[in-house]
Amino acid sequence: MNSFGRIFRVHIFGESHGPAVGITIDGCPAGIPLSAEDFEKDIQRRKAGAAGTTPRKEDDAPEILSGVFNNITTGAPITIIFCNNNTRSADYEALRDTPRPGHADFVLHKKFDGYNDYRGGGHSSGRLTVCLVAAAVVAKKVLNGIAINATLVEAGGSTDIEAAIQKAVDEQDSIGGIVTCTVTGLPVGLGEPFFDSTESLISHIAFSIPAVKGIEFGSGFGAAKMKGSEHNDAITDADGTTKTNYAGGINGGITNGNELNFRIAVKPTSSTPKEQQTWNNKTQQVEAFTVKGRHDLCIALRVPVVAEAAAAIALADMLLLNK
Repeated sequence: MNSFGRIFRVHIFGESHGPAVGITIDGCPAGIPLSAEDFEKDIQRRKAGAAGTTPRKEDDAPEILSGVFNNITTGAPITIIFCNNNTRSADYEALRDTPRPGHADFVLHKKFDGYNDYRGGGHSSGRLTVCLVAAAVVAKKVLNGIAINATLVEAGGSTDIEAAIQKAVDEQDSIGGIVTCTVTGLPVGLGEPFFDSTESLISHIAFSIPAVKGIEFGSGFGAAKMKGSEHNDAITDADGTTKTNYAGGINGGITNGNELNFRIAVKPTSSTPKEQQTWNNKTQQVEAFTVKGRHDLCIALRVPVVAEAAAAIALADMLLLNK
């Protein structure tokens, strides 16, 4: 439900407009250096501030509550929280009666009998991705020597990211994007055939990132247009190095030692400034509706570090399982 992993196991909690959001990490080995300063670089990468991102700015200062003593992990569960200090809950009063198109408001209301916290998306908000980023700071230490890098390569259907963002700002409408992620330095043998394949586990956590609608590894959907003789990656040495990498670093669900790479598709932010139509539970009819609150016009701008986080958490768990 709110947990992921078998050995390196994360438990996420909190709501967008609650007192705080946080993450508990179980299974982290003892003896790893860890301090609040270690989180700064990746937390800054996720923050808003650039054109096309939300005006809501949180300090995002990590507070480590357990599992670390004298800046060293103890082997006990690590709990990290981020206080919410910049909320405007009144912006969401209309959501009591008018679920926002494209959001989870309607289904959350039905699933939890109306008891869900609707402010800012509550527990399903992108606000909680700061917790994934925090967990990945720890996961990357477990993956010592393994490099993970993600980049926004397309926004609004264009590879000219800056121009696409400016167009979204000018038109006051949201856009999506495509993020690529690569992992180098992986050993051969992580992952299992079938249900715990490397693709399965990374995809599982990648889809926990709000707005992610698709994922592909290596050649992805392009493989359907290729011939087997073209798609097969020729092995060139005893280490398993391949001449091409259409497999994306994975064969039979297991890492093959080559670069692992995947792409994720990020939908346009559902909270667009444009007027929309939605159902009103009070009047029992469809009405014009304009979303209130502070939102990203292109949430994909802030996704690369979260994509890295998803990969790091899944791979750290697989690495510890392999050991």
